[in-house]
Amino acid sequence: MRATDVYTQMDGGLTKRYYVELEHRGPAGTVALNLFRAQKCSARAKIYKRRSHTQEAYARKQWSMANLCDALERYGEPLGIRYGWKSDPGVVFGGSASFVLYVEIATGQVSFHSPERGRGPDYERAWDQSRANQERILEFCDMVFDREFPTHAEAFQDFQWSMNS
Repeated sequence: MRATDVYTQMDGGLTKRYYVELEHRGPAGTVALNLFRAQKCSARAKIYKRRSHTQEAYARKQWSMANLCDALERYGEPLGIRYGWKSDPGVVFGGSASFVLYVEIATGQVSFHSPERGRGPDYERAWDQSRANQERILEFCDMVFDREFPTHAEAFQDFQWSMNS
């Protein structure tokens, strides 16, 4: 299964099977699954903007981002994935500045806007000016699906070694 094929289709059953397969890839799979879902929900919310399903779409995006933060909080550091939140005063939701969740994965930096700050650390780096979320996330998912990303044990061992050096 390729991430692009799953991402572009509208078969909920196939998407759920893909999520199960990613979860079987361990912690990296859990992060990949949640990145994939957050990206798909974010894209859908933009499509539904100014339509009857807008609130539901954005609520699902927020839910998926909260799940992503849970996965990153648990597995981000051992997997070498840096992430965090930063205010974006240039974008306004309901009269207040939005926040951006930045995630640095093996394929590059990805980000998601949110009207409220979620759980996680502050992000000190700058936006890389790329608008390649979808491509980077799908490539990362393929890496994890093909087992080209370290397992939790390998990543944690590398993390422990670097902490003791």
